[in-house]
Amino acid sequence: MGDRGTSNRSEVTDFILVGFRVRPELYILLFLLFLLVYAMILLGNVGMVAVILTDPRLNTPMYFLLGNLSFIDLFYSSVIAPKAMINFWSESKSISYAGCVTQLFLFALFIVAEGFLLAAMAYDRFIAICNPLLYSVQMSTRLCIQLVAGSYFCGCISSVLQTSMTFSMSFCASRAIDHFYCDDRPLQRISCSDLYFHKIVSFLLCSIIILPTIIVILVSYMYIVSTVLKIRSTEGRKKAFSTCSSHLGVVSVLYGAIIFMYFIPDRFPELSKVASLCYTLVTPMLNPLIYSLRNKDVKEALRKILGKKIFLFNSILTVI
Repeated sequence: MGDRGTSNRSEVTDFILVGFRVRPELYILLFLLFLLVYAMILLGNVGMVAVILTDPRLNTPMYFLLGNLSFIDLFYSSVIAPKAMINFWSESKSISYAGCVTQLFLFALFIVAEGFLLAAMAYDRFIAICNPLLYSVQMSTRLCIQLVAGSYFCGCISSVLQTSMTFSMSFCASRAIDHFYCDDRPLQRISCSDLYFHKIVSFLLCSIIILPTIIVILVSYMYIVSTVLKIRSTEGRKKAFSTCSSHLGVVSVLYGAIIFMYFIPDRFPELSKVASLCYTLVTPMLNPLIYSLRNKDVKEALRKILGKKIFLFNSILTVI
């Protein structure tokens, strides 16, 4: 039986990404939609990182974490979107075995790192609002680096386990993955291996990743809400809630889609694709918009940069 599994795996050199089951004429519309969203992701997240790096006023723990969030969003959407757009024009819609392994590994790494980073951001807001006098001491540069490094480390360990476990399965049922990127659940559907142990380990791995981060976020915000409600100033309460509501919005969209994707029984492949869109493309697109439009410091930094560009452009025109 072991030889048969090894033989089956060695025969698989590529997979077919089925993508969305729509009429062929709609592929152009989907391509344009993906292109627009991906362009907004690139512009928004690269812009956010650039603003944070160039403005000294944003040299704080909160913006250090936010810059890393933009970096993660940029990279894990780039693992998915370009290949999906290519496949809208491709007749074969194929992805090599190595390409599929790489795509799953990188996506799992960055999505898990984002979960831990969002928990770190919730802790940062907890310290800033509940213990403002100790904020600079408790959220030191060293701790911020450790939190970010820990997020990437957890993502890497989780990704190694998930990817090695997924591609230890035998794929003799089919080469066609009913999804627009390589993911664990769609790959399970085309496996002829016994999936009982695989599903148990996957569920435990997801639980170990998701539950602690959700607990940290929920507990942090319980204390934050309790502290904010004690603020007598209406302006103070409004400012505190404004700072945190954007973070909660991002967390809700991301975790809602992930829980639907990995904890709900896998009976609706098309709905799973829509849920996947929420955390592969929609969340990375919304993050820079939410954090910039609702953040006074970021808006001022953007105005300052744009003002310099306009002044430089006018100076060049005057010289010409």
